[in-house]
Amino acid sequence: MSNTTEATFEANIEAHLASNGWQALSPQTFDRELSVFPDEVITYLQESQPKAWKQLVTRHGGEATARARFVKTVADAIDHRGTISVLRGTVKDSGVTVRMCWFKPANTLTPELLDRYASNRLSVVRQLHHSESNTADSLDLVLVVNGIPVASAELKNPLTGQNIENAMAQYRTDRNPHDKIFTTRMLVHFAVDPHRVAMTTRLAGQDTRFLPFNQGSAGPGRSGTAGNPTVGGYQSAYLWEQVWQRDAWLELLGNFIHSAAGTVLFPRYHQWHAVRSILAATYADGAGVDRLIQHSAGSGKSNTIAWSAHSLSRLHDAADQPIFDKVIVITDRRVLDRQLQETVAGLDHTPGTIVRVDKHSSQLKEALEGNAARIIITTLQKFPVVAAFAAQDAADGQVKQIAGKRFAVIVDEAHSSTTGDSVKQLKKVLGTGTDALEAAEAVEAEAEAAEQPDDALLESARHRGKQKNLSFFAFTATPKPKTLETFGQIDSDGVKRPFHTYSMRQAIDEGFILDVLANYTTYSTYYKLANAHTRHDPELDASKGRSALARFASLHSYMLDAKAEVIVEHFRQKTAGKIDGNARAMVVTRSRLHAVRTKQAIDKYIQFKGYDTGDKPLRALVAFSGTVPDPDAPELVFTEPMMNGFPESQLPKEFRENFQVLVVAEKYQTGFDEPLLHTMYVDKKLHGVKAVQTLSRLNRIYPGKQDTFVLDFANTAEEIEASFADFYEQSLAQPTDPNVLYTMEHDLMAAGVLAVDDMSAATVALLSGDPKQQSALYVHLGPALSRFAGLDEDAQGEFRTALTHFCRAYAFIAQVMPWPDPDLERLFLYGKLLLTELPATESDPMPQLSKSVQLTHLRLSVQSEGAIALEATDEPGIALPGEGKGSATEPVLDKLSALIDLMNSKYGSDLGDADKIWVDQQRAVILEDDDMQAVALHNDRSQYELVLEEKIKEFLLERHEKNGELFDLFFANPAFQQMLLGYLGGTYDDFRRTGT
Repeated sequence: MSNTTEATFEANIEAHLASNGWQALSPQTFDRELSVFPDEVITYLQESQPKAWKQLVTRHGGEATARARFVKTVADAIDHRGTISVLRGTVKDSGVTVRMCWFKPANTLTPELLDRYASNRLSVVRQLHHSESNTADSLDLVLVVNGIPVASAELKNPLTGQNIENAMAQYRTDRNPHDKIFTTRMLVHFAVDPHRVAMTTRLAGQDTRFLPFNQGSAGPGRSGTAGNPTVGGYQSAYLWEQVWQRDAWLELLGNFIHSAAGTVLFPRYHQWHAVRSILAATYADGAGVDRLIQHSAGSGKSNTIAWSAHSLSRLHDAADQPIFDKVIVITDRRVLDRQLQETVAGLDHTPGTIVRVDKHSSQLKEALEGNAARIIITTLQKFPVVAAFAAQDAADGQVKQIAGKRFAVIVDEAHSSTTGDSVKQLKKVLGTGTDALEAAEAVEAEAEAAEQPDDALLESARHRGKQKNLSFFAFTATPKPKTLETFGQIDSDGVKRPFHTYSMRQAIDEGFILDVLANYTTYSTYYKLANAHTRHDPELDASKGRSALARFASLHSYMLDAKAEVIVEHFRQKTAGKIDGNARAMVVTRSRLHAVRTKQAIDKYIQFKGYDTGDKPLRALVAFSGTVPDPDAPELVFTEPMMNGFPESQLPKEFRENFQVLVVAEKYQTGFDEPLLHTMYVDKKLHGVKAVQTLSRLNRIYPGKQDTFVLDFANTAEEIEASFADFYEQSLAQPTDPNVLYTMEHDLMAAGVLAVDDMSAATVALLSGDPKQQSALYVHLGPALSRFAGLDEDAQGEFRTALTHFCRAYAFIAQVMPWPDPDLERLFLYGKLLLTELPATESDPMPQLSKSVQLTHLRLSVQSEGAIALEATDEPGIALPGEGKGSATEPVLDKLSALIDLMNSKYGSDLGDADKIWVDQQRAVILEDDDMQAVALHNDRSQYELVLEEKIKEFLLERHEKNGELFDLFFANPAFQQMLLGYLGGTYDDFRRTGT
């Protein structure tokens, strides 16, 4: 039946295009040698640039010669420069310059450009015999622009027993990738059936890699799985109805496709759709509307940002005026900086259009004041300095003009740093009233603030809230509730949602990232403690005491050694062979000291087992910031370069090339993109966004990387599942009621500490910006400090807590408040000053228990193995839990012995003699031995260890019956004997250090 054939599918697509601005072109008009359509090239030239055609005819001595010469010139230019360069640039023939494609102008001020844009010839060709190597081979569909073939499509119809997989196989097996049309002409190839679409930009035989080009099961910009939504008719119709729509296709060629070093970058569907959606919404709404784009890791977010920045910098409104004068990209990622510059530079060759501020804040100030820069890449941290520069210029009477009044601010990985007080300086620099006259008027208004204090307060509050001249476009894979509250859109249910979503679920389903929860093993750690000095049983803050005991256990050398053995042996047996033997692993620790001790334990175990030698030695690195003193030897201070043997800047390269294991404390848990990272050993509690960001270091795809693995010592499978659920599909947030601030304001003002007169005078001095007014701040803080001192201890604690929570809540809520309130701004500014002056609370520090507690039992055992199955939650998060009030509880005191019993009941109730740490008992005996002390003080380490070995043997022989297991292990296993001697040999250092 004719309506079930592939040809019918082909004809229906052609018919749609032919009725929507395309023309059907005969395959017979193709010049296989030149790999172009000569008639189309010449017709386009004659219609779009008749003067140039006449010049060519004159200079070549006739139409036939001009035709042949020019078509050959175009073909040669494509061979040399590539299709994109020719379409976006010009071709010169005999001194005549010809533009090979006209793209839609940003505005309608020049009608001639619109006419030329309309002269582009878009054609579709069916069954094109394209190959110089196989004349029988033909392509189902070819898309042609002004005579140049730019794309192909293979169509399959399941009603004839074939689908998209067969189309991809045909490209891999039946197409010769060395044919000219594939090597130097076409930019993209589509495999299409009625349900799905895939695309590739490079044919490479069996190595050809196709990427999904689908909308997602829930539709574009929504949360779903792979595939397309069910519709009446072809599910893949969006390809020819939307993507190949005449204007959209020319826009793709002009503003999206990037070609460099023989590689073509073509947007995936969600990237293309996100950028076009942003442009359409911004065109309709103008400046002043914020939008949140939730795009998962693996979404190509850097390129989406680059395309958005370029397109927004050119966007004009209905009155042909630029909607934004400049686009500011806020990022801390150098990779994005380079990628953004390269991508945008491929679209816009105008010198000075893109400015990367990577040195001094003065660069940012110059870029903002100059007219040339349309896109500025910088960090949020530079804006306070620019604000200070502006204030100094104003004080010196040299106010300079910021070039423009409307700004698009694109924020990469938008989190709490861009939803609190830190973003106020950005808004102050870029906010409304930024030309010289308005800035001068603002300075004058501040000078008169003493008579009208609310004016300055309103100005200060205004810089916190939404600005009519600023549009924020926030990109993140893991939006917190606060981020959604600030940048999200309210839906019909009154819930804040992202403007556009490409979910983690869809990214995993489409194969752009790996599922890091597919192979997840959790370990339980069981241990028992004992009071080393039973007659000394101090009272401790129960909460801090429990934390101190847990910290003591986690830092105990026996605990660290046990975990190091698990990590190293697992890596050797399970991970080392992955990714063709190139797999890497990360160990996530709970503190910098834990990172140092874990690195030492891993190094010690590797050296003891001899794994640091041979053809492929196993080696570990450590990453942490600053310096870490050794609590047991305060004179010893560790730094990352000291422990690794090279500067911090070299770590990513060294890890990739020469090391296998990276131990981290905070560093490299976010933003670290190393595709060879396969396994993660987690020894730290992870929650929410931090859990997702940390574990997502593993999800990058790489040739030969089929899976990932997580071994978790600190979290349960249920806890990790709960953390991922909020970000698996689309994140939601419940809007915050700004009126909660008034309840907090009432409680603070009723506490008997604050006085409006003091607050007003202090904020006037603060907002004046006059250094001479600094003493006035202390004058007007003094009375509040005196009143605070007169409160009893409980009231002081309540006031301090309430003021802290108000300042935090206001810094956030002021971003989304629909109105500025001078009273709240006054309380916030004064409150922040007052908090710095309030006397420090007298709270006990974390107790040091290393001398008071012993670890007596230890066992590590597998708790759960396998995949953690995710289900998305539709419960919106809350940006300000508890309405910002927080919690304040009295410390509960308890005996050390009671806390030890509590910890033992939680972590050691199932332990027995098999888990007893006999080694530490032996260590304690040695440290109390006067003879061993004398040997240590009067001999070197080697002599000491000879005596120590005999002492251990005596100990084991005397206690053979009680320590049978240890006895057998020591005398039958030389390797264990060596390890035990190495561990107990540390007593030598203890004796030498104490000198007793």
